Amino acid sequence: MVMHVCHYSKCTSGLGSFMNGISSVIDSPRPAQAHRVVTPEAIAAVEIIVKENRRVTVNEIATHLDVSHGSAHHIVRDKK
Repeated sequence: MVMHVCHYSKCTSGLGSFMNGISSVIDSPRPAQAHRVVTPEAIAAVEIIVKENRRVTVNEIATHLDVSHGSAHHIVRDKK
């Protein structure tokens, strides 16, 4: 049997939040979180890159467009 134990500071912090009226356990978006922005220009650039070399990797696309691997993968996957 595996028991998960909450660290004391986490428990007191969570309890304090609930005592102050915060009842949601869902992680709220934070201002520092990056937003994935897929622009029509990026989609067009990926289409050009793929037309030039159909064996191009997602990492190469990400490097060329200066975007994250995840954003490049999102563009390639949803381009259809």
